[in-house]
Amino acid sequence: MIRLEDVTLFVRAAALGSFSNAAREVDLLPGQVSAAVHRLERSLDKRLFVRSTRSLRLTAEGEKYLPFAQEMLAVVQAGAESLHSGDDDIQGELRMAVPSDIGRNVLLPLITRFCEQHPKVSLRLSLSDQISNVFRDPVDIAIRYGALDNSSYVALPLAEDNRRVLAASPAYLAKQGRPQTLDDITRHHCLLFTMNSHVYDKWSFGRGDARRQLIVKSRMLCDDADVARRWAIDGMGIVYKSWIDISEDVQAGRLEVLLPQYPGEAAPLNLICPHRKQFSPAIRQLHSTLREHLCATTALLNTLPIFHST
Repeated sequence: MIRLEDVTLFVRAAALGSFSNAAREVDLLPGQVSAAVHRLERSLDKRLFVRSTRSLRLTAEGEKYLPFAQEMLAVVQAGAESLHSGDDDIQGELRMAVPSDIGRNVLLPLITRFCEQHPKVSLRLSLSDQISNVFRDPVDIAIRYGALDNSSYVALPLAEDNRRVLAASPAYLAKQGRPQTLDDITRHHCLLFTMNSHVYDKWSFGRGDARRQLIVKSRMLCDDADVARRWAIDGMGIVYKSWIDISEDVQAGRLEVLLPQYPGEAAPLNLICPHRKQFSPAIRQLHSTLREHLCATTALLNTLPIFHST
């Protein structure tokens, strides 16, 4: 017989990478967590972790079992919540992982207003440019740029028409001049940031046979895309970022779009979740709220000649 508490401790140990951390989280001894995982392994007749004195990692069987364990816990939680509320109530804990720039400057006011409107929702918000593993990390949903590379995710589109654009401040352009071609970009100061520990220094433009890729260098690099945007506003160089991230700066005159005749690479935005059963009423309502705002923002792209090629 598989014990639900053993499954819970297995999931938390996998997320935290340590029996000790999992034990500390629920006020148990590390030995009690280890014993719970042993019981689960005996019930499944499979080894779930590779243990050493310095590390704890999932076996191949543990990796395979983890999403099913997470779904089991989600279903049990959903069942418990259904006993205390109607099916359409917006309530419960919501754990979100959001990219730093769009999280702070675009989505935070919307998310805050959502929480004000739904006081039964408990929010746990993580802002980072590190890509969350929704199967292992303690998150219910993640908002993520780019085409999804894992068909096991369930995704709801937020802004499928979004693209990256080149931009710089009026002060920078007055001092350094305005680039006239893509080749000119490599001779300017470019502002770079890391995404999931990798430097985003390959800037792509165009489509099909007309596709171009620039490899740019910079003396200024940060691990937070919001900092790169702020550097651009301060006149430190050219940035290549999602239109959603800089649209308000462009409308306010803090930044100007450069070379709009060259379409930047697609940057669709999605709300992702490990399993469809985890799309609670709260998540569905939040998705609707965010999508309405973001679609209006990306519609402004049509006012710029971004989609026209030379």
